[in-house]
Amino acid sequence: MRLTSLRIDGAEPAALVRPGGAVLLSQVNDAFGTGWATTVQGLLEAGEVETLRNWVAGADAARLDGLAIPQDDLAYAPLYRRPRKVWGIGLNYVEHAADLSEKAPSTEPASFMKPDTAIIGPGDPIRIPPQSQRTTAEGELGVIIGRECKDVSEADAPSVVAGFTTIVDMTAEDILEKNPRYLTRSKSFDTFFSFGPELVTVDEVPDVDALQVSTLHNGSVYRRNIVSNMTFRPWWLVSFHSKVMTLLPGDIISTGTPGAVHIRPGDTAGVAIDGFRDLVNPVE
Repeated sequence: MRLTSLRIDGAEPAALVRPGGAVLLSQVNDAFGTGWATTVQGLLEAGEVETLRNWVAGADAARLDGLAIPQDDLAYAPLYRRPRKVWGIGLNYVEHAADLSEKAPSTEPASFMKPDTAIIGPGDPIRIPPQSQRTTAEGELGVIIGRECKDVSEADAPSVVAGFTTIVDMTAEDILEKNPRYLTRSKSFDTFFSFGPELVTVDEVPDVDALQVSTLHNGSVYRRNIVSNMTFRPWWLVSFHSKVMTLLPGDIISTGTPGAVHIRPGDTAGVAIDGFRDLVNPVE
């Protein structure tokens, strides 16, 4: 199952992704007499993603598809705007560490946190702050937590994850280079975290380690790598961070980039992942 959030009359309602477009969950409730939460964050917080997936698998597909808003009429929003936590993972591919003339962490991940005020969605502009002369964009795979958990084993990590998404993370790299203690500031400017347009449930990704992740720059692949080449892979990251703090539904772990590209006004930056809809943002 795939979920998305749409922009409709100033609201950002949840919808099921269907072959010809997307079906608002509010319309599903009206047509089928169900009572699903009508935002993606609401679904996550109510623990309804898995039960909705099971319901969709048994629903009348033709009837569902008859409710779809056509693909050409869709305008996407961020999946949601108020995650309790956004974890980022720095230098998780050895090749990216080499770009920055840094040594990749080998014993523990280089984790940092980002504020929800940095969130934007597909097509929203990334705004380069006046404090930075070198801002970079990084395509990444995101992991979305589906239920509250603490001290989860790596083997059990898939059971607490709702799904995956595409992320473009930004860094004011020139600020970070001044001092590594400036990491939080360099990552936290408004518009520095784009995510969506789809939450892809775990069952739709047979082998997360086999996914290929690409940073896009002006419509072309800037750098590409495979998840199995991460130093710390997604299930391990979920387990590790659950031993630091309780993870909550809607928390996001952005797993690191194969390459960061310097962006300038007029550019576009994005991410492509096998089997996912691309995420692209213009730069201002």
